[in-house]
Amino acid sequence: MRQENIEEVSKAAELFKALGSPVRLAILWKLSERPSTVNELAELLDVSQPLMSQHLRVLRQHQLVNSTVHGQYHTYQLADEHVSHIVGDAIEHTKERS
Repeated sequence: MRQENIEEVSKAAELFKALGSPVRLAILWKLSERPSTVNELAELLDVSQPLMSQHLRVLRQHQLVNSTVHGQYHTYQLADEHVSHIVGDAIEHTKERS
C-alpha cells in the first residue's frame, strides 16, 4: 500500500474510533434531525451536561460537528451530509444483520 493510502486509512481509523461510543453515535443521529444545544442533547440522551460537552469536544476535534454561538449557548450541527450518511448506513447495516 502506498504511503498516501496508509495515511488516509489511518485517518479513517481515527474517525471510527471517535464513532466508537454509543453516546457519540446517538448525538450524531439526533443532530441529523436538527441542530441542538448542549443542554438539549444532554436532556434528550439523559447524560450530564459536562459529559455531553466532553463527547461534543471529541466530535468537534474529528470535524464531525460544528457549533455556532447564540448569546451564551452553543448550537451544534453536523459538519456535513457525509456524517449523516455514515451514521445512518451503520444503523441500517445493523438492522439488516439482526
